Amino acid sequence: MKSTLRIRVVPNAKRSEVAGVYGEAVRIKIAAPALDGKANEALREFLARRLDLPGRAITLISGEKSRDKIVAIEGVEPAELRIRLLDDPN
Repeated sequence: MKSTLRIRVVPNAKRSEVAGVYGEAVRIKIAAPALDGKANEALREFLARRLDLPGRAITLISGEKSRDKIVAIEGVEPAELRIRLLDDPN
């Protein structure tokens, strides 16, 4: 099963966290600069940790140099994806 997710990234945040919804996208703050792909890599790592998936399960489909991105996520049902991201893990 493969899901796609729209993400609005906010780089250079104090910490990486899900910050709610931005239109049809999930807004995610990333504690990495938007420089040399560092924010993209940090986003992949954050999503993998948050969803308890291996890093290879997260693929950037579009938006490499944009704040608006689309990622493919292997191993999570589409209906479950946003719920798992937006639920407070604590």
